[in-house]
Amino acid sequence: MAATTVTETASEHSKESLWRLDIGATPLENGSTCFRVWAPNVKKLSVLILDEDKKKVTPLIEEGDGYFTATIESVREGDRYFYLLDDGAERPDPASRFQPAGVHGPSQVVAPYRYDWNDNGWPGIPLDKYIIYELHVGVFTPDGTFDAVISRLDYLCTLGITAVELMPVAQFPGDRNWGYDGTYIYAPQNSYGGPDGLKRLVDACHSKGLAVIMDVVYNHLGPEGNYLHGFGPYFTDRYRTPWGDAVNFDGPDSDPVRSYFISNALYWITEFHIDALRLDAIHGIYDFSARHILQELTGAIHQHGAALNRLVYVIAESDLNDVRVINPTDLGGYGLDAQWNDDFHHALRSLLTGDRAGYYGDFGLFSHIVKGFREGFILSGEYSLFRRRRHGSSSAEIPSGQLVVFSQNHDQVGNRMRGERLGEHLSLQQLKLAAATVLLSPYVPVLFMGEEYTESAPFPYFVSHGDVDLVKAVRQGRMNEFTAFARQGTPPDPQAEETFLSAKLNPEQRHHGDHRILFNFYCELINLRKECSALARLSKDDMQIVACEEERVLTVIRRDGEKQLFCLFNYSDQKRVIPPQLASGTLHILLDSSGNCLPGSCISVYSSRPKTFPMLAPFGVIVYRKE
Repeated sequence: MAATTVTETASEHSKESLWRLDIGATPLENGSTCFRVWAPNVKKLSVLILDEDKKKVTPLIEEGDGYFTATIESVREGDRYFYLLDDGAERPDPASRFQPAGVHGPSQVVAPYRYDWNDNGWPGIPLDKYIIYELHVGVFTPDGTFDAVISRLDYLCTLGITAVELMPVAQFPGDRNWGYDGTYIYAPQNSYGGPDGLKRLVDACHSKGLAVIMDVVYNHLGPEGNYLHGFGPYFTDRYRTPWGDAVNFDGPDSDPVRSYFISNALYWITEFHIDALRLDAIHGIYDFSARHILQELTGAIHQHGAALNRLVYVIAESDLNDVRVINPTDLGGYGLDAQWNDDFHHALRSLLTGDRAGYYGDFGLFSHIVKGFREGFILSGEYSLFRRRRHGSSSAEIPSGQLVVFSQNHDQVGNRMRGERLGEHLSLQQLKLAAATVLLSPYVPVLFMGEEYTESAPFPYFVSHGDVDLVKAVRQGRMNEFTAFARQGTPPDPQAEETFLSAKLNPEQRHHGDHRILFNFYCELINLRKECSALARLSKDDMQIVACEEERVLTVIRRDGEKQLFCLFNYSDQKRVIPPQLASGTLHILLDSSGNCLPGSCISVYSSRPKTFPMLAPFGVIVYRKE
């Protein structure tokens, strides 16, 4: 196992000493550094220290089970090194904490507990209080670094965000990439600011009451700079993922592989104080052993979070609609805390845009939105036209706080040919309706950077690979993917720097025109969700749905004790009369997307005079409290 428990006193390394990473390079207090690596594919292994005044080769000692180790004197933080394999190849450390020269360069020794944290006592935030903002470090600011993100945290707080989700920041090839081609899963991206930059960002987030979610990729590693094959059987050819070799989680010699990834999760939580991990595309993780890797990983994270006295969560991205992912282990599940619900997005987008291409062909009916509110998953065992088979399981009994919903995210924007955002397809009123559908739902919401003011910049797919053949393959793959859309032109060149630069955000747009109106509406929605106990409490048990199929009007009644909130959504392009049984009495208006009623206004309505109540505007949203 690559993770060990130690028994140091709390005064030595505080609560971090409950767990220490025992692979990679660990500097010791006496000025030496311990190196340890799992490499059963080699017969001998050495460390090459590259600094001129101490350049030397030191053989590692085989300790058994494929592990090699050595403690080398006078090697300290900042020194760079390679491992020398028995064929003479110089390779970075599989558990490198920093790759200052990129995926092909040497690893650098990092002192894990040197950073002076200011978030002592940070307990974390309950998951049902998460209002998540997903961002890409490289395009979120002009500088594209961890430190630059810090400069915009006050903006996120003003918006009402409570959790920042970082798209993957593990070391990837070049200096621009979505992050899902990462190769060194322990090394924060050098062009973003490396380990210290990430720690400063997390520390700053916690100082402002923001949780930090790390997007991690455990289903594959990127092709460029992936030298793990030379060390050991980290991958298997028994399974294939859409992105390359599957990770060996259940085959021969898989125990150390499992430990390598579990240790990575604990590493982010311990050394970087990360609050939650979002596991990318777990449908690409294959494990048929008696105890699934997701169950083992989640159990380790929960146990360690409890030891640290912090709330720490595991969130999955999955297209399986399989409740086993989030069911408790005593019910045969894996015990993850939550999972993304793509169905909710697909139902909302297809209903508002009319898009029926690809997987949207399974959606588009008003009844899908209704079911999304009532249950969560829309495909819960029904036949899927896209998959040509039955798909999914029912989430009707799943607590709503375990499902994460959104109207946009990096995939749903970036996987389009031009990377265009939802604002190119919807009117201002429709954008408001989409925002309200997500933020007034009983689920955990995600905002994708810039959606709150309808950012005009696209978010296309971009890379900066150094492998010429790989660049050619990526370009051709994008062309092939969008062959059916040839009349719309060709997709942007993913390797071109201009494609990356085109995605840079400009939040100053929020001060002007429709951008300002939408931004203010998002602020109102988020504040309403926080301040109204009936909305803040994520529960389907205290929710009643009234759906008018013909008029496409959805009424969601949320209760908290004696308090009742009425959220009315009009998914049609026509004005609608509020049903008399909902509109009688004294109505305290909390939100009106049309602007006809000011928040805080009070209207007395009786069933004999329904016209005194304002009409529900086309694609309009009204929230009121009734007495």
